[in-house]
Amino acid sequence: MVLKYVHEYRDGDLAKGLIEVIKENLSSARFRSINKQDAKLRLMEVCGTHTMSIFRHGIRSVLPDNIELLSGPGCPVCVTAQQDIDAFVDLAMIKDVILTTFGDLIKVPGTFSSLQKEKASGKDIRIIYSVFDCLEIAAANPDKEVVFCGVGFETTTPTVAASILMAAERGIENFSVHSAHKLTPPALSALMETQGVDIDGFILPGHVSVITGINGYRDVFEKYRVPSVIAGFEPVDILKAILILAKQNISGIPKLENGYERAVSEEGNPKARHIMNQVFEPDDSVWRGIGKIPQSGMKLKDIYSKFNALEKFGIELKQRPEPAGCACGQILMGLKTPQQCVMYGKRCTPADPVGPCMVSSEGSCAAYYRYKGC
Repeated sequence: MVLKYVHEYRDGDLAKGLIEVIKENLSSARFRSINKQDAKLRLMEVCGTHTMSIFRHGIRSVLPDNIELLSGPGCPVCVTAQQDIDAFVDLAMIKDVILTTFGDLIKVPGTFSSLQKEKASGKDIRIIYSVFDCLEIAAANPDKEVVFCGVGFETTTPTVAASILMAAERGIENFSVHSAHKLTPPALSALMETQGVDIDGFILPGHVSVITGINGYRDVFEKYRVPSVIAGFEPVDILKAILILAKQNISGIPKLENGYERAVSEEGNPKARHIMNQVFEPDDSVWRGIGKIPQSGMKLKDIYSKFNALEKFGIELKQRPEPAGCACGQILMGLKTPQQCVMYGKRCTPADPVGPCMVSSEGSCAAYYRYKGC
């Protein structure tokens, strides 16, 4: 079966043609990027799904040597701070609590334990596929408290908001959320303000952009003038984005462009944003490896405080250091590659991870390990 908007974006001949055009544009040993005179064009794919697609399709291996792809802070599990992981574990240990989570989060090591270890010890921790499953679990277990681990970006936050609105409408009071949700544009600003970060272009996330629209990035783009393009997730999508960014750097004219027109519009999804903003409001948030970014998280509004798991159970977030020797934070900012972490493939493996970048299906360390750096 041929899937429209998928098959044609995996067309081998079209991909080969794009690769040749990219090589032609960057055939010179040196070129002037917008931000510096350098032999390397450093492009960051912000989304973890882009990272996995790049590795899965071997895109790194076919690009010219003067293009370097960096994995950014677009893996929601990877950027979740140690203090939030520990809070999830603390919640799971409370008597009569059913903790619900998406699968990637369960193996992330906390400071003293992990959800996987607590599940093995008998705690009621359940992997779900939709936050709405939590409401049915709560309705079926009125004598238990059901807590959802809220991790994700603008893509998933509206559905969590909708579940809270539904719980309120149905009178389900034994359901709550610990929100570690994040907003993407403030993270891009934080990257550009970080010393040592060297980025010539952003491949912006497709899923997030369906919600935010291209307009969601305008303030960041106008401030930093970094070439930026929203991309889909198929090989042709990604190669097209790389070509656009290369041309912008060569011309010296930065632009904010939409390369995912079949899914992303200027305004995005106003209804989803309305639901999200009805329940949540921006707040300062700690990102793994980056630190506290102002107004980059989403907390429950006071009117929905009865669904706030930390308030309901009296749990305070405690600042925690990241695992000693783990370079996950630096990898998320493009300051290191996974192979430059002293633990990669030795102390830290998918079977026995130290940091979340090796755990998540969208983590850059997991991608490097699985595809051997291709």
